[in-house]
Amino acid sequence: MKRLKDILYKVSLEAVHGATDVAISKIEFDSRKIELDAVFVAIRGTLSDGHDYIEKAISLGARVIICEIFPNELHDNITYIQVADTNEALAFLAANFYDNPADKIKLVGVTGTNGKTTIASLLYQLFKKAGYKVGLLSTVKIMVDADEFKATHTTPDSLTLNYYLDQMVQNGCEFCFMEVSSHGIHQKRTAALEFAGGVFTYLSHD
Repeated sequence: MKRLKDILYKVSLEAVHGATDVAISKIEFDSRKIELDAVFVAIRGTLSDGHDYIEKAISLGARVIICEIFPNELHDNITYIQVADTNEALAFLAANFYDNPADKIKLVGVTGTNGKTTIASLLYQLFKKAGYKVGLLSTVKIMVDADEFKATHTTPDSLTLNYYLDQMVQNGCEFCFMEVSSHGIHQKRTAALEFAGGVFTYLSHD
């Protein structure tokens, strides 16, 4: 369990309604995954707006709502936090929730129009063969040293990113090679990550 006030570090707050010294169990931006004492971050997507699911999240046990606009009805026992950009806020909330794992590993981002997967994978294999414990975040798969997990996006959401970076740190990984898509950057998924280095393939029409 974390305290809300502790995971708000570096989050740009515009307004707060309710207590911040409360225990929270997890952070979610998908209302279907909400559990008791969770933080719900209302993200505006291309197909749906998380602000439309605030009441559903509360009914499922959300204790804290992070949003860009306060809803018309505010519940007395719920903490509401208004921010300018919930995507950016989620990035910092997630990093703080997992104790900023990117600060504890040499994180190298690989970006460009094409070649990201190949270069990130080759670097992972090279460093593994050189005897290092290494992590990989790619379109094809996620590697926590020798353990493989399924990847769903080129650049995962902020929660997934920080979760796996934390797993890498706990498993003693020294390096992580990560594909960074322009879409992921635009959606602020990498906003709170500290990169030790970067690789740029090339830029062309996609």
